[in-house]
Amino acid sequence: MKTFLTILITALIVAGGSWFFLRENSAPASSGEKEPLFYQSAMHPWIKSDRPGRCTICGMELTPVYPGDKGFDESGGEDIIALSETQIRVTNVATQEVAMRDLGQTLSVAGTIDDNATTHRMVSAYVDARIDKLFANYMGAPVVEGEPLIQIYSPSLLQAEREYRRLSGNLKQAAALRLKQMGLTDQQILEVEKKSDEDLHSMILAPLTGTVVSREVYEGQYVKEGQTMLQLGDFSTMWFLFDAYEPDLPLIKVGQKIDVTLPSQPGKTFPGIVTFIDPNFNETTRTTQIRVELPNPEINGRRELLHKVYAEGILRIDNPPVLTVPRSAVIQTSPQAVVYVDRGEGAYQQVPVKLGRRGDQYLEILSGVSAGEKVVTTGTLLIDGQAEMNSSYSSSPVKVEKNESPTVNLTPEQTAAISDFLTTADAMSATLADDDLAAFNKASEPAMMKAGSLIEALSSLPKEDLDALDSSRHFHGFEDLTTARAAYLKFSMAAQKILETLRSSPDLPAIKIFECPMVNQAIEGADKKGRWLQTGDRQIANPYFGDSMLRCGKEIKP
Repeated sequence: MKTFLTILITALIVAGGSWFFLRENSAPASSGEKEPLFYQSAMHPWIKSDRPGRCTICGMELTPVYPGDKGFDESGGEDIIALSETQIRVTNVATQEVAMRDLGQTLSVAGTIDDNATTHRMVSAYVDARIDKLFANYMGAPVVEGEPLIQIYSPSLLQAEREYRRLSGNLKQAAALRLKQMGLTDQQILEVEKKSDEDLHSMILAPLTGTVVSREVYEGQYVKEGQTMLQLGDFSTMWFLFDAYEPDLPLIKVGQKIDVTLPSQPGKTFPGIVTFIDPNFNETTRTTQIRVELPNPEINGRRELLHKVYAEGILRIDNPPVLTVPRSAVIQTSPQAVVYVDRGEGAYQQVPVKLGRRGDQYLEILSGVSAGEKVVTTGTLLIDGQAEMNSSYSSSPVKVEKNESPTVNLTPEQTAAISDFLTTADAMSATLADDDLAAFNKASEPAMMKAGSLIEALSSLPKEDLDALDSSRHFHGFEDLTTARAAYLKFSMAAQKILETLRSSPDLPAIKIFECPMVNQAIEGADKKGRWLQTGDRQIANPYFGDSMLRCGKEIKP
């Protein structure tokens, strides 16, 4: 008996020790990693779970929300994109305030460097002569005002000088005037008194300090009166000349600053001032020439700005402060530009904006957001992609709860009128979805007659509904898709309101009604939601956005 008790006690001790050992070793080890509080759907934030899984609505994998995260805002509307703190950090989302600031607008131009035309001089022969010596005998040669430029032999000039030396009184004054007409300066005329009769040469002096731009003669050549011998240019001030296109003319004003760069002077910038805008507009090129003056001092014996070289300029546009957002904040994948405004708590709202002028870094905002609001500047495309996915998931058919409607019995005349009208409405919708304005104008031609027949056939329906369709059926040739879509929206909303009550009729073809949740982004002033009609098995095709968001929308089930 004692032996049995000893064995039993020993067994209990061993069993207890084994259970304790197994319990301690089977307990989960602490890894130091944070455990999620819960899992939440990014698309449908009200869907939550205490374990990983997928959203019961859209099928997207649930996102873990950790301690300290704010999770997704469950009260957001269709235009609200909610991100967790982890997503914001991973995608590096950054924002910047909407503010009044200078657009920082510049205009890039291209042209050539030319010499100052107001100091460009032609050196011509005043008398028939032979050129015995050229003191500046090559292009680019420097000349100094008042120094000898050309030595000539001219019998007629020598004869006039001898007469001047022999005469006196009034006759001498007349002879001096004649010498001046023959090209001598006042100082040269005074020196004629001392000139020997054996000196057969006369000098043509440089009229300005500058550079030989063109040489037309050689030593030993005979020239006739009026013949061009040299062209001189003053390169101390150069002109940057460029052609400005018609749309850019309002941006350019005399006195504006411009920075000029040249391939021949890499790394250097030459500041200048707009000094002249040519009033003679070129009708062929639709441009006018603009002149910029650039100082061109001589450095180490040479000028930095060379004659006739290519140059580019950045013209700084002076604008008063306007309401702006950074260019990176704006997305425009459709006719409507949008920004994402930070509403706090990880929520970002898609807001349509109307744009004005464009600067290098900022865009002018005419409407949509106000100063002080914060818009997303980094991570915008990722948020927009999230919004696009939301739109795609929301395009799945949604069954609308409503009271059962009794079966509608239609006469053959009513059935024919409705069927003809549906064919026209479906064709109009299809052409807008294809972004084909010409086809829409053609498809809408029968709309007036078909709608009129429908109104007559369904005269027993509420008068206000029939009047709405009647007032919207007057179509004409539209010049752009925006106005065509606006007219079609009014027509379609009136038509679907009438036909929605007739969808239960067994005599009619299947009538599909689709709803777009953001028509106001495609048509200014429209309500947020807009509907359209489709028949047959044609895939959903949004007529209000066309190819830019073709599959956006949801089917409204009867």
